[in-house]
Amino acid sequence: MTSLRIDKWLWAARFYKTRSLASEEIGKNRVQVNGQDAKPSKEVKPGDTLCLRQGAVVRTVVVQALSGVRGPACVAQLLYTETPESIQARQKAAEQNRLAREPALSIEQGRPTKRDRRQIERNWNDRWSAGID
Repeated sequence: MTSLRIDKWLWAARFYKTRSLASEEIGKNRVQVNGQDAKPSKEVKPGDTLCLRQGAVVRTVVVQALSGVRGPACVAQLLYTETPESIQARQKAAEQNRLAREPALSIEQGRPTKRDRRQIERNWNDRWSAGID
């Protein structure tokens, strides 16, 4: 096998859980092959450089081998090598996320329950009455 579709390779290398998710991400221009936007049918071969954007993290990997089947994670890691700059950027982003969490993540409770809503309305009516005094 000298080349393989990029969506199939990304699925086999365990970057995406399903091949259709890989195709969607490629369609959203979140994957580049050798610096150019790719289509799901783009053929990759060993030596190609892929740039993947997964969330806020951009990973740059070099294709080492091809596989059309999805195997265990230890085998999937042999299909590529990540560049040192990419590893460093990923570690920096993880450290930054650890130190400065997203403010929305600190919310412990979601929407108020029915009981909470009634309590809020009770306190609101006591505080802001429209009586003529």
